[in-house]
Amino acid sequence: MNFDELFGHLGQHTVDGLAKGAIYALIALGYTLVYGVLRLINFAHSEVFMVGTFAVLGLWTAFGVENNPPIGQAILFLVLGLLAAAIASGGTALVIERLAYRPLRRRNAPPLVFLITAIGLSLVLVEIFGQLLPDTLGGTMTTLFGRPRQIVGMPTIIESKPLFTIAGTSVTNVQVITFIAALAMMALLDWFINRTRYGRGVRAVAQNPETAALMGVNQDRVIMLIFVLGGVMAGAAALLWSMRLGFTQNELGFVLGLKAFTAAVLGGIGNLRGALLGGLLLGVVEVYAATLYNSSWEDVVAFVVLVVVLMFRPTGLLGESLGRARA
Repeated sequence: MNFDELFGHLGQHTVDGLAKGAIYALIALGYTLVYGVLRLINFAHSEVFMVGTFAVLGLWTAFGVENNPPIGQAILFLVLGLLAAAIASGGTALVIERLAYRPLRRRNAPPLVFLITAIGLSLVLVEIFGQLLPDTLGGTMTTLFGRPRQIVGMPTIIESKPLFTIAGTSVTNVQVITFIAALAMMALLDWFINRTRYGRGVRAVAQNPETAALMGVNQDRVIMLIFVLGGVMAGAAALLWSMRLGFTQNELGFVLGLKAFTAAVLGGIGNLRGALLGGLLLGVVEVYAATLYNSSWEDVVAFVVLVVVLMFRPTGLLGESLGRARA
């Protein structure tokens, strides 16, 4: 184990982990919103994130974006990419709710049926978008579970450069943008849920759907809203992923979605601020594990930490339901 490398550059590894965990946290918000209201694990949410990365790729390709454009163009392409990803991911989440989950809810289907449907939708989206990756895109072919996949690179919108240094820890411009943007999106969502009229409706349905319906809250609209909000957060994560790592593939969402779900459970699924805490903690733990051992161990250590935390804190670190959440 490489303790000298870890403790010798602890600040650097922590910064790297926080930037990585911020993306996990944004994706985790979709899981925690849906679970908080419906008590449903939407495993198709990982592909909602994947759709967002394809939207960014499509937009930047259509505009012929090249590496390291001038700062004005870079900002414009990032804003347009955010809009495209948010619309694509939010729209995909809404379609999933309307076409798959709503009919099941109206028929009072058991939870297992929802779970199987979510997994099926996830596989369908993976295969559909796999057809959008012809060899002409020039990706690198690898395999996952015996099936072909293709990694497609994206242009570098903002070149990663050191922005400032604190106590020997170098912080890059991309890390700052990733972290601040993620925190801003999560703060905006937290404000919306806790301070607005629509947010009160979400918390009312999460706490007691029958009483909320008697008080005039339209449950179908609330459920549509949480799927769209979760999709928009996943779209924001897709843009940050595209900017920070610069590639996509049709099976991109599988591992990231699993990590984001782990982050939601770790922080306390059903709690928005728990998703933030869980995502950041998971990102830091993974970077520490990769430094101590190697990158192949980061997944193992992340899930071991999850198991240990749940042994002593079964509801997660901030195990408070969405319906009882307060600002």
